[in-house]
Amino acid sequence: MTAEPKVVTCPNCGKRNRVAPAAKGAPRCGNCRQALPWVVDAGDDDFAEVADQATVPVLVDLWAPWCGPCRMVSPVLEQMAAEKAGELKLVKVNADDAPSVSRRFEAQAIPTLVVLRNGQVIARQVGAAPAAVLRPWLDEALAKQEAS
Repeated sequence: MTAEPKVVTCPNCGKRNRVAPAAKGAPRCGNCRQALPWVVDAGDDDFAEVADQATVPVLVDLWAPWCGPCRMVSPVLEQMAAEKAGELKLVKVNADDAPSVSRRFEAQAIPTLVVLRNGQVIARQVGAAPAAVLRPWLDEALAKQEAS
């Protein structure tokens, strides 16, 4: 599976933009130049290009369509990606379809969330958690990677 570009509506001006799954920097609106949320699906075939080579920190969401807690966490992650547009890339990986990525991150339970910087694990969260837990966890992970 190779990730396809997605059409994202700019939260600032409402224009529709095509956002590539892998690019240098972070996506910006072609109209108003504001940062766009970057949410990408990836699998075993394209994970290295989409996540490991990203020039911004990556939040990896290992999930499965049959997983209720995964479905509860997903909107929170997408909201956090929108809030951190230009600073963060959310890469969603269906664990059932990407066994190599699941093994790499030793995903014994889902959802498993991993923050990467230059392909290296900065933080890890296993299991569903509410936004009140996930936001500070992500903020701490991003602060940690900035300090290093």
